[in-house]
Amino acid sequence: MEMRCSGGVQMLQILGLVLVLGIPNCEAVLRHKFVIKETNYTRLCSTKSILTVNGQFPGPTLYAHKGDTVIVDVYNKANYNVTIHWHGVKQPRNPWHDGPEYITQCPIKPGGKFTQNVTFSLEEGTLWWHAHSDWTRATVHGAIIVYPKKSTSYAFAKPHTEVPIILGEWWKQDIVDIYDEFLQSGGDPNISDAYLINGQPGDLYPCSKQDTFKLVVEYGKSYLLRVINAALQDILFFAIAGHQVTVVGTDASYTKPLKVDYITISPGQTIDLLLEANQPKDHYYMAARVYSSATGVEFDNTTTTALIQYKGRYTPSSPPPLPYLPYYNDTAASVNFTGRLRSLASGEHPVPITVPQTVTHKFLFTVSVNTFPCVNDSCAGPNGSRLAASVNNISFVSPSISILQAYYYHIKGVFGTRFPSKPPLEFNYTADYLPLAVRTPRNGTEVKVLKYNATVEMVFQGTNVVAGTDHPMHLHGTSFYVVGWGFGNFDKKKDPKKYNLVDPPLQNTIAVPKNGWAAVRFQAFNPGVWFMHCHLERHLSWGMEMAFIVKDGPTSESQMLPPPPGMPPC
Repeated sequence: MEMRCSGGVQMLQILGLVLVLGIPNCEAVLRHKFVIKETNYTRLCSTKSILTVNGQFPGPTLYAHKGDTVIVDVYNKANYNVTIHWHGVKQPRNPWHDGPEYITQCPIKPGGKFTQNVTFSLEEGTLWWHAHSDWTRATVHGAIIVYPKKSTSYAFAKPHTEVPIILGEWWKQDIVDIYDEFLQSGGDPNISDAYLINGQPGDLYPCSKQDTFKLVVEYGKSYLLRVINAALQDILFFAIAGHQVTVVGTDASYTKPLKVDYITISPGQTIDLLLEANQPKDHYYMAARVYSSATGVEFDNTTTTALIQYKGRYTPSSPPPLPYLPYYNDTAASVNFTGRLRSLASGEHPVPITVPQTVTHKFLFTVSVNTFPCVNDSCAGPNGSRLAASVNNISFVSPSISILQAYYYHIKGVFGTRFPSKPPLEFNYTADYLPLAVRTPRNGTEVKVLKYNATVEMVFQGTNVVAGTDHPMHLHGTSFYVVGWGFGNFDKKKDPKKYNLVDPPLQNTIAVPKNGWAAVRFQAFNPGVWFMHCHLERHLSWGMEMAFIVKDGPTSESQMLPPPPGMPPC
């Protein structure tokens, strides 16, 4: 730990512990070392080399208090380019350390180093960090826990214990090979061989039972489960046998307590759950399996488990009971959960950002799976085509240098500023049968420019082009209020009348329902370049992304910081 004070950085380190005494006007600065390297791991009866941070899978957990700054020295000792993104951290005025490859930085090359500042501001709860280059985040990820400021407390009774629950995916094949084959074929990628809870598949998979994650609980005590969906490709249902859980937060923002039997959690999302250990002493499974709404798309239909074990002397059930989980394509079950989330908005814990009651910009963004034609119909997509994806019919093409670098240094020809505010072609977006003409997008590297403090309403409109499915859309640099959602085509006259502008949930990732829409509002108070994309990795690779540029404000405190030293070269 370091301390940033008016007189400079001061710290006292004793036996590996860092103590700071009697220093006024200081800000805590925690420092970590992330070494990205290949490490052998054994799962599902076979061993392979995976990318890790410090040899750990999942990677190390970062701990901070609200308002802290964490410095992470990232060393790339692997054979691949890599970047690290601090998912859900707003990084005020400092997009240089946000992490998405070719958006805010060029990758850290093998043998390279980049020191990143992780600046916490309004966040309080659970977030996570992950690689943001190719599909390396499959194994390069970990939890971020942001505690309340030391003078304040949780919005709920302090639990006995807190436990990160990281949901992931595992492939027997090397993930880099899967990614390369996926790009070459033009079709869907190979599905995973297992889902994971804290890096372990669980009892229902071969060669896995002895390493199943176990949480030992005491009857009568409460436990905070900080659930993170780090899976590459799938939305997941999660539940605990015999127990209801209470949702108290999502994406590092408090929610009104919501007691549920299961949750639906998208890649990129975090959900904080209170578990009361109030059932007969026994062993109980927690479990997760896929929610997959796309018709005709192959998916991993396995179930990952971990164990809740009550302390005490008793003979546990054998096998332990499994929880009820909705059927794999139960869209009603998915939206029934997400649609009930509400911001806490209490007197002691007000919303950190005011809900915009009026807006200066209204955008309608279609999110679609598309296709490009291939020579001699030689690709693995529908009818020999190459699968693609788009926002407002633009399939994003990554530039050769970062957009942020080009913006800051006024380098022309890297990106355009004409991202459309609405679809270039209006049609019945969710019809069962759509003309082939709407399948092909155009390639482009376009951004949407916003003035500082602009208020934005953004409606994500799902489409049935090629294949209707859910799209977990994630925005960097800010959180947004989810003010409405529905099925079918958004009606700009009728649907806004049903918006929740009182206590909508504050999130950084929202699943747009299959052949439906989701409306979000946010204020552009964070100057810089900020990425927006689908968090299903195949859709991101196909081009379902864009970026916002938020211009500087009128004062020094509302202007983007200059680039730090040691930015990775392009």
